[in-house]
Amino acid sequence: MDKLTIIKVGGKIVEEEQSLQQLLKDFSPIEGYKILVHGGGRSATKLAERLGIESRMVNGRRITDKDTLQVVTMVYGGLVNKNIVAGLQALGVNALGLTGTDLNLICSEKRPVKDIDYGYVGDVKEVNINILSNLISQGVVPILAPLTHDGKGNILNTNADTIAGETAKALAKVFDVSLVFCFEKKGVLMDENDDDSVIPRLDEGDFKRLVNEGVIQGGMIPKLENSFEAIKAGVKEVIITSATHLSDNSGTIISD
Repeated sequence: MDKLTIIKVGGKIVEEEQSLQQLLKDFSPIEGYKILVHGGGRSATKLAERLGIESRMVNGRRITDKDTLQVVTMVYGGLVNKNIVAGLQALGVNALGLTGTDLNLICSEKRPVKDIDYGYVGDVKEVNINILSNLISQGVVPILAPLTHDGKGNILNTNADTIAGETAKALAKVFDVSLVFCFEKKGVLMDENDDDSVIPRLDEGDFKRLVNEGVIQGGMIPKLENSFEAIKAGVKEVIITSATHLSDNSGTIISD
């Protein structure tokens, strides 16, 4: 099978000019087929503030009411996405900016209300493998914004990590997929205060032990749970690293 690399980057990296330019320089020479999935939350929060719309977060997740949905659609699907596309075109990468609504790419369902009503937030149901693999095979580099739809005319705000993971799992049926989660650290750390204490390789047994010992905690736990799910679904490898280390293959490799 052909190799496909899916890179997920957080909003902070793509929202600042210097880090965005470095990311594009590191992403453009990656060999084989590739996809970039991005966030953009800080830009959405800033625009909402300027428009007098309150941003509400619970456990790092944005509550998305109708006004907030309009803001994230403009920012994620417009400003942030097209800045990335324009930058890649300047480097000779034939990028295409997409949300999950375009070409019926990613269909979701509105998250059911339990303890918290997240509003217009989507949980991914299906990724359109045929459309996406056809685009990739034609040399197109999809740039995916964290928006999906429910098939009933509603756009849904959807976690970018989830979009990257579900896209990787779906495309593992037709490509040899590597999934790379980029965040602010060099990888999963043994000591959160020591940026050089990167765990080079992590299997599920080690993961559970380190969670019990309190070494791995907070937002890293769901990121790693998603990583192991991806491996079980046929993704060849998952790497957790920083965007500044994309080109040197360092970071934490997740294995089964």
